[in-house]
Order: sequence, then C-alpha cells, then structure tokens
Amino acid sequence: MKFLKFYILYRLPIVILLAVSGVLLHIYADAVSAWLCYIAAFISLFLYFFIGTMRLVQEAVSEGDVDKATVYLKKIKFPRLLFKPFRATYYMVQSNMALVSNNLDTAEANIRKSMTTKSSILGDTKGNSMLQLAFIQLKKGESKEARKSLLEAVKAGISDKESLAAAYLQLCSLEIYRNQNRIAKEYFKKAKEQKPKNDELVQQIKTMEKQIARLPG
Repeated sequence: MKFLKFYILYRLPIVILLAVSGVLLHIYADAVSAWLCYIAAFISLFLYFFIGTMRLVQEAVSEGDVDKATVYLKKIKFPRLLFKPFRATYYMVQSNMALVSNNLDTAEANIRKSMTTKSSILGDTKGNSMLQLAFIQLKKGESKEARKSLLEAVKAGISDKESLAAAYLQLCSLEIYRNQNRIAKEYFKKAKEQKPKNDELVQQIKTMEKQIARLPG
C-alpha cells in the first residue's frame, strides 16, 4: 500500500524517470528494455491525467481526514480530463469541502458540475446530488429553491434511509413554514418510517414530533 501511495503521489516524476531511462537504454542497451520503459511511462502518464489522486482522496474522505483529502485534491491539476466517475466524485468532494468551510457559492457550483457529469458506472446519483444542492440552498436562505430540489431528490431516489429521512424532515419543516400542516404531517410520517439510526436525526424527529402534535388540522 505504501508503494502504491508513493506511486500515485509521484506519478509525474516517475513518468520522467521512465522516459529518460528508456532513452538511455535505447542508446546504451537494447530496444526491448527501452520500449518497456516507454510503455510504463505512457501508462503512468495516462493514469496521471485520467485518474489522478482520486483513490487517495476517496480513502481520506472515508477516514474522515478532510485535511489530507484537500491536499490530494489539490494535486489534480486537470479535473476535466478525469474519467467521468472520478470527475463526478471530484466535484462532489469539492462541494462537500466548500460546504464545510461555508463557501456556499463554490459548493453549489461544484455540485452542479458533478450533476452534469453522468456516468453509467456510478449509476443514478441524481437524488443524492439534488439533496446536497437542497442543503446548500437552505444554508443560503433560498427556501423556495431548496423545496424544489428536495422534491426532485426524493423523486429521483435517494440511496440510503438516513439521507431520505433527512430530506423528508426538511420538507416537513418547509411545509410547516408554508402553513401546509397536512402535507407537513405526511412528510414527518415518511421520515419516521425510515427509522434512522443517526443520533442527530433521531433527536430532530423527537423535537419535530412535539411540534407536529401542536399543529392544527
């Protein structure tokens, strides 16, 4: 694993080293060894542009190490050249980073870029992307746009029950704000049906349940 990490981080210098070695072998040794170096250099250059450091980014994100993920992301100089699955993930992670630092405009711009990068390998991630867009819009105070995004997210399909419960809770809150109590209660019921395990969501449901009980209609 250490060798793989070293290889990913220093792929470009390795490409140069392989190319130089190939030239020297061509001059002073044999053409077969030289061509092996050329092929290895080409493959490494290909991986540098079309995959980048995304494997290390994904590992850092899964470990919750935001600082390390940021360092690895900055090493990708040409994100538009990444294969579509990696490009979509790249922009999604960039959006998450910007959202954490409260850079909402950048977060929204990146999640929209991720949404336009469709990939059959990733499957349909529209629901999760729309959900993130909705949360960004809520933080920006754009409740009308956020409601539309949440409805589209639910319609498109959200991959896990925790996120789906969060979407329904947000819709419930927005409907209460719009004085649509009957609809709010329906969304709250759907949120509870997901039976989320996340402590924050469980607490939100308990708090919302008290508010729902006081609603007329």
